[in-house]
Amino acid sequence: MTKYVNELYANVFAATYGFKTIGLRYFNVFGKRQDPYGGYAAVMPLWFSSMIKGNPVFINGDGETSRDFCYIDNCVQANLRVCLVQDETAADQVYNVAYGQRTTLNELFYLIRERVAKQYPAVASIEPMYRDFCPGDVRHSLADISKAAALLGYQPEFSVTRGLDLAADWYMDHLGTDN
Repeated sequence: MTKYVNELYANVFAATYGFKTIGLRYFNVFGKRQDPYGGYAAVMPLWFSSMIKGNPVFINGDGETSRDFCYIDNCVQANLRVCLVQDETAADQVYNVAYGQRTTLNELFYLIRERVAKQYPAVASIEPMYRDFCPGDVRHSLADISKAAALLGYQPEFSVTRGLDLAADWYMDHLGTDN
C-alpha cells in the first residue's frame, strides 16, 4: 500500500509542478551487502547466515510459496534504463523490476545449501524446519516485466542461480561464524 501511495504522491507532484515521473516496483531484491538482521531482512542473507552458523533454517508453510527474486544488478540495469530513456511514452508510468520467474522457497533453500556446502561441508545434509504459514502472506508472486521490456528496454540478465553464484562468496565472507 505504501508503494502505491508513493506513486500517487509522485503523480500529484508531477501534475502540480509539471514534471515527468517514472516509478519502479522492485521485487525481492538480493545481492551482496544485505543485512540479515534488520527489520526487513531478506531471506537469502538470513538463510546463508543461519546455515553458516549451524542455526535452523525456518520456512513458513510447506516451502512451495514462490517469489520472483531479483538480483541487484538487474535493478541497476532498470535504474540506468530509466535515466537514459528517450521515449516520451515511457514517462508517467510504473514498472515492475524483477527477473520474471518464480522460485519456491524449497528450491531457494537447496540452491543456497549447495553453495554454502562448498565452503562448509557439514551443511550438505541439513534440512529446513517448516512452521506455520504467516497470516496474510501471498502464496505466489510473479512480476510482469513486459512493460519495462517494451518501453525501457529492460532485459534482466541475472537469474536467481547466477545471482546466488555472484553473491555467495560475499555472504559467506561477511556472515560467517566469526562475524
